[in-house]
Formats: sequence, structure tokens, C-alpha cells
Amino acid sequence: MDAHRPQTHQSLERGLRVIEATAAIGGAATLAEIARKTALPRSTAHHILRALVDIGYLVQDGGARPYRLGPRLFRLTGQTWTKEQLAEIAMPSLDELSRRTGEGTSLAILRDGVVTIVAKRESEGAVRVVQEVGARRPIYCTAVGKALAAWLPAEELDGIIARTVFARQTPRTITTPSAFRRELARIRTSGFAVDNEEHIAGIRCIATPVRDHSGDVRASLCVVGPTSRFPQRRLAEIRAALAAVAAGLSAKLGHGSSDTAVRVDAGHRAPR
Repeated sequence: MDAHRPQTHQSLERGLRVIEATAAIGGAATLAEIARKTALPRSTAHHILRALVDIGYLVQDGGARPYRLGPRLFRLTGQTWTKEQLAEIAMPSLDELSRRTGEGTSLAILRDGVVTIVAKRESEGAVRVVQEVGARRPIYCTAVGKALAAWLPAEELDGIIARTVFARQTPRTITTPSAFRRELARIRTSGFAVDNEEHIAGIRCIATPVRDHSGDVRASLCVVGPTSRFPQRRLAEIRAALAAVAAGLSAKLGHGSSDTAVRVDAGHRAPR
């Protein structure tokens, strides 16, 4: 056994160097960046990266910097994803959802009772809905807001409702706490939140939650477009694409893995 210790130690040391390099680069990196930072041959770095992805310490996606710190590592270190890291992780999913639906997509978070867009992809259509990263959205009359609110713990939801002014934005806007609570109950049953011209006339949105390993809701993923492009016959197709992409994004955050909870700085806890 002693004869194998030097090689074992070298493998462990190299693996830790790769993790440290990924963190130093900003939590996401390319193979070339990691090889350069660690002074390892590309083939060696690639072998180590694959091993770390396999055991959950890194994740790999189709982004510009495909190797990222993974849920298992965040759990062990107690670190959290920033909003920026969460947005970067989500961009390939937003791109995929936009390609599948032909519509604009966005990711929103709830923090301190405020719904904020953290990532978006506009549609390629001539008529499109312009969304701004950093823009705040009402929680009671937007799909992203309602998808985030639906699974909040009762005490947290009560506090948000008490502070919310249910201002009428369009003739379809929910304007009472009781109607809002009924809407959230429907969302929990269906798994989808809909903004049917409630926030802006002529715009329809469908959103669903994104979860982490613990099952907690960390963000909401949305498809948005002109009402004319969301006829009843398309809704099942859009929901199916939204559910599939949200499941993939949730998996990137550790949902469905065997590890214990991973915290995301941008999110909030909700019952499973």
C-alpha cells in the first residue's frame, strides 16, 4: 500500500489544484484556462476535470466556460452561488428554451421580497418582448413572481403579501390578497404560473420553478411573448419545453442528486 501513496497523493493534489484554479478564475473556466492556471498538460487536466464532474465537485455545461464549481463542493464548503454565477449557469438553458419555443426567456430570483430578472434571452422574432437584466417585477401579477411565491413558507408569504400593494396594471390584474392566494394554490397544483396580460396588456408569460438539491425553489424560468403567439393550441407545447428545460437547469443546481442541500445566495427556501 505504501508504494501507491506517492501516486495517490499526486492525484489528490492535482485534483485540488484544478478545483482551486476553477474557483480562482471565478467559479467557471475552460479546459485551456485550467491547464494554464495549474501548469498541467491539457490531457491531464481534462482527465481530472472529467473525474471531478463524475463525482459532482464540478459540473459541465455548454456555456462559454463549461466547467463550473458543482453543488457537492458548495455543500462541503458552505459557499453560495452569486446571482452572476446563477445567471451564467442558466444561460445555456435560456438559449435552449428560446430555440425550442421561438420566444423570449428569462430567469428571475426572489431576494428580500423583491423579484429580479437575473438573465434573459430575447426571441429572434420581428415582434419581441424586451426584458432587462436587473429589472424588478411585481410578485403578484407576473408569471416569474407567482412561480417564486407559490412555494414560499407560509410565514414568509404572509409577510410579502402584507407589504404588497395590489395595484391594478391591466383589467386582468389580481388586486386582492385572497385572489392571489387562490392563484398560488392553482400554481402549486399545476406546476406552472401564467401571466395572461395581467402585468402588461398584449403580453403573456408562462413560468415554472427551478429547484436545487433540497427541492427548494431557487429561481423561476419563464417563456414570454405577445399574446397572439400564445394561442391555446401552443400552451401544451410551451409547458412541455419549459418543464424539460427547468428540470435540466434544476439538475445543474443539484436537484435529484444524493447529496444534502446546496445553498444559493440568490434564492429562498420553500417546502418540498
